[in-house]
This record gives sequence, structure tokens and C-alpha cells, in this order.
Amino acid sequence: MTASQLIILLLIGYMIFTIDKKKNSFPVPVVLVLIGIGLYFIPYFSSINLTENTIYHIFLPALLFTSAYQFPADKFRKNVGIIAFLATIGIMLTVAILGAAIYVLSGPFVSISLLGALVIASILTPTDPVSVVSIIQSASDDEKVADVVEGESMINDGTSIVIFSTLAGMYTGSQTFGVFTFLGEFLFVSLGGTLLGVAFGWLMSKAVHFIHNRQYQVMLSIILAYGLFNLAEAVGVSGVLATIFAGIMLSFEYSRASKEDHFREALDGFWGVVELSVLSLLFLLIGIEAAKFLIFDAWVFAIIIFILALVTRFIIIMSTTQIFPKWRHHISWRESTLISWAGLKGSMSVYLILSLYSQTDSSDSAMIISLAFAATLASLVIQSLGVSPLSKKLLK
Repeated sequence: MTASQLIILLLIGYMIFTIDKKKNSFPVPVVLVLIGIGLYFIPYFSSINLTENTIYHIFLPALLFTSAYQFPADKFRKNVGIIAFLATIGIMLTVAILGAAIYVLSGPFVSISLLGALVIASILTPTDPVSVVSIIQSASDDEKVADVVEGESMINDGTSIVIFSTLAGMYTGSQTFGVFTFLGEFLFVSLGGTLLGVAFGWLMSKAVHFIHNRQYQVMLSIILAYGLFNLAEAVGVSGVLATIFAGIMLSFEYSRASKEDHFREALDGFWGVVELSVLSLLFLLIGIEAAKFLIFDAWVFAIIIFILALVTRFIIIMSTTQIFPKWRHHISWRESTLISWAGLKGSMSVYLILSLYSQTDSSDSAMIISLAFAATLASLVIQSLGVSPLSKKLLK
């Protein structure tokens, strides 16, 4: 991508976000992705390629760190049970149920193996509520739903990568599956990333007490977000969870004292600009990259997959929150319904799709990639547009 292309994409993002300032229910990611699809058919932009490494190592650390340190520590503690369940056991159940459903219903539409169906399901498990959280918050004074959706989306990114990597490795033949091997790797990667993030987040919270220059403190936050992400990946644990828990640890430490409020202000000023810029580029690039995979003859089945993913999530969340008395008293069926709908797919799903694309070039994987891209796009568009009216109806 050239410098002039970058500036033009940022300008487009600026104009779209300016519209969003005037209307809280404006679905910014949807508009950006659709514009990106349109840009693909303009020769000047069609040469732009979005790779999985660009998403993972450039875009994700900034987005993860920003959302994590801004997430109030008290809200995380209050909802930690349901967040942890949905981001771990909930994801595993989703992959199993959704994958089986895709395989059973695929016959009349496409030829796909059970393992291929499970790979699609693993791609569609991470949630990305970039725009829906603010919409939900504006629809009701009760921020519980937004807190659960945002908290779950932060944690399940790391979980979904582990599950996808295992299934994709089996699909491409690069590794075999063993229950104990999977659980051991899952615990090592997840707990390792979590502990590394907590440790470095705590160290940074202490370091800023000795650095009273705001610019230097912001520099330190950049080092933490990107340095920790790459350090964790280098030692074989989750960079996603490391960055997230470093941000959460910062939020927790600064919620206990007000003497570093100026540090939060400096972070908000810098990372706020970074977040908007990254989101603009990311969703425009997703649209440009997705366009080449969306011309295929199984769109009907892709829509069916999207519906199956939505129904599966609804069943798991509704049964979970209504079966256990503690959660049933905390989260009503209305809130469960909105939590289910708000779990739309986005940047992490696209990263997983491009990761699979880089690993294989078979005709079977081409169909899987197109189905996953189409289902992700359907989720992003339909669920984003439906969040505002559904929130107003259920949370009124």
C-alpha cells in the first residue's frame, strides 16, 4: 500500500466517523466494509493486499490494548464468571454444535468434510463488537449487556485462535489431534499469555509513578502493547491475551487511585486517535480483500451458515444464563437475546480466514474461505444494522 493510498483511506474513514458523531446508531464498520468492497473494483485500490500478518501484528495489538485498558476493572470483576464461561467452554460448545450443523446441512449445497465444517465454525466464533457496544449503551441506562459483550469479545479472541490453529492444522495435515495434547496446549497458551500480561501490566502501572512526563508514559504504553504482544508470541503463549490482560491490569491498578488520572488522559488522547485510524484502515481493507472471495455460487448456504451461527450462539447463551440460578437472576432472557445478537463477526474472523488462505490452496479450502468470508460479512452487516432497533425494543 502506497502513502497516497493510505492517506485516501484515512480520509474516507475520517468522513465516515464524522457522520457517526452525529448519529450514535450509525453502523460505521458496515459502511467502511461496503465502501472497501466498492474500492476493490477501482484499479487504483485493487492492488492492495491485506495479509494475516498485517492484521495480527499491526492492527490487533493497538485495538486490543485500547479496549482492554478502557474497560472498567469493576465491571470486569462483576461479570467475570459469565465472560470467562462464554469465552472458553462456550466457544468450544459453539464450534462443536455449529460445525456439526454445517456438516449435516451442507449436502444439497456443497461438498464439505466434517473437519472443514469445524474449521468454518472456529472462524465464526470470535466476536467483534466494535460499533455495537456504543449503540447498546445509548439504547439503555443498563450497561450490563454492553459490558458482557465487550468483555467476552476481548477474552474469546485468544481462545478462538488456539481452537482454530488446532483444527486448521488437522485440516491441512500439519498436525494430529489429541484431547490431552489440545488441553495442554490450550492451558499453556492461554494461562501463559494471561500471566505474562498481568505481570507486565503491573510493572507498567508501577513504572509510571517514576515517569511524570506524559509523552514518555505514552511511549511506554506503545512498548507495552506491541512489545508484549510480540514477546508473548515469541515464547509460544497468546500475544492476544497477554496484551488484553496487561491493559486490564492497568485499568485495575488505576481504578484504585486517582493520582495518575493525567496518565489516563494522555493515553485516551493518543490511543483514541490510533483506534479510529486503525479501525478506518482495517475495515476498508477488509472490504477490499473480501471482494475477491465473494464471487462464488454458494451464497445461499453462506446465509444458512450465518443463521446457524446466530441460532447456536443464542441457544448456548440462553441455556447458560437461564439454567444457572446465579446468572439467571443477573441476566434476563431479554438481555441474553441481545448478547446473542451483539456477538457479530469482524476483524478476528477475517484474520483466521486469511491465515487459512495462506496455509492451503486446494479447491476445498477455497470454498471454505468463500463461505466463511460471506458468513462473516453477513454477520457484520445484518447484526450491526439490527442492534439499535433490537436494543430499544428489549431494553426499553
